[in-house]
Amino acid sequence: MLLKINPDNPEGRKINQAVDVLREGGVIIYPTDTVYGLGCDIFNSKAVDRICKLRGLDPVKARLSFICKDISQVADYAQQIDNTVFRLMRKHLPGAFTFVLNSNNKVPKMFKNRKRTIGVRIPDNNICQALVEGLDRPILTASLKSDDEILEYFTDPIDIYEDFGKLVDLVIDGGIGNNRPSTVVDCTGPEPVLLREGTGILEL
Repeated sequence: MLLKINPDNPEGRKINQAVDVLREGGVIIYPTDTVYGLGCDIFNSKAVDRICKLRGLDPVKARLSFICKDISQVADYAQQIDNTVFRLMRKHLPGAFTFVLNSNNKVPKMFKNRKRTIGVRIPDNNICQALVEGLDRPILTASLKSDDEILEYFTDPIDIYEDFGKLVDLVIDGGIGNNRPSTVVDCTGPEPVLLREGTGILEL
């Protein structure tokens, strides 16, 4: 199903419809402040497996990220966030960043990679924020990559629906997406390390 949602003022009824799909173990494609992503409830292992198969990923080895509603929710799934990392996150979020943190025991077992880390995002996107708020727990996110030699990521929701409509339960049309992913910052060591330069501009 293709569901068009106003990116500036998401309609509550449509957000609830998408949240119901997530609650029932569905997989959705939705916009962020960077690229379109595949998403599901982090606690639904079957849905996580579906996303990994769609992307050809091993859930144990893959660096999958969570979309959270705020830093308080991030702290529920990460080991203690020190003052330096907290200030860095508060300065850059919501925004086009993925922060890699040490995970705690609340993170579902399927995400227990060898490094015991998780990537967390708080996108500056109204649809994204409304979805996480409605679900009341983080959403797994994996970027929707394209096979196109010029465009690395899908940007047009109509094209996305044509290619993935039968593989997922819902595609949200929130307008044309970007073709540049988030900036990734590793905060698991003594100093933050830039792992990937993307849309967000890191200011240390």
